Amino acid sequence: MTSAQKQAAVALAAAVALAGVGTGVWAGAQSGRPSDTGASRAAYHQPTPTTSGCGGYGPSDWGTTGDRDGQGDWIGPSMMGGHPCGLTGNGQPVTSISQAKARAQDFADRLDLRVGEVMQFSRNFYAELLTPSGKRATEVLVHPRSGAVWLEYGPAMMWNTEYGMPMHRNAAPETVSAAEARGIARHWLDEHLSGRTPGDAEAFPGYYTLHTLKDGRITGMLSVNAGTGQVWYHDWHGAFIAMSED
Repeated sequence: MTSAQKQAAVALAAAVALAGVGTGVWAGAQSGRPSDTGASRAAYHQPTPTTSGCGGYGPSDWGTTGDRDGQGDWIGPSMMGGHPCGLTGNGQPVTSISQAKARAQDFADRLDLRVGEVMQFSRNFYAELLTPSGKRATEVLVHPRSGAVWLEYGPAMMWNTEYGMPMHRNAAPETVSAAEARGIARHWLDEHLSGRTPGDAEAFPGYYTLHTLKDGRITGMLSVNAGTGQVWYHDWHGAFIAMSED
């Protein structure tokens, strides 16, 4: 399978994964610039599709008890065998960053990628996937109890122009710089999460992801669309615990 075919295969995960997405917060900006003081900042709740874009897999194939587990943590696709839409949980709890990195690398191998930054949250583990040259490619989540790995909700599915949903490959041209993305993020945080500040804007295909900070410590993350300046806050992680960089 070529690299392009692998990207297309894993992108199919997006359609399925939306069946289990939590309520992300989306802010639509008129032109995406920090100076747009009149920009809309309405909360947006991601809809839940009822059909799957990934073969015959649908919501009933998610996790162990549907799209939520008994403790309110969002579960990713519990795919069978070597299905390209996700990495099946092996039933082994993932309790450390090193274990999460190993699971994420198993998934990354399918795309000829490698794992970069790994973060531990109270609900899941998060990992960046990098190209062999070190360029950021996409983002994945690792479920701590099942070991399942899947494409992250939100921007990695909807905005990623290389590894996201095929329908979003022809996105708006990337006109927002990293510095502008950080300014947009700061403006959004000032309005919605006062007291928090944005970290560096890390570029992925079609968008940027930034850590959110309070008193210099990580509290979470958000993303800014590189074409429109829209903001998507990642509210599915829970509390930040620890991080290990590439």
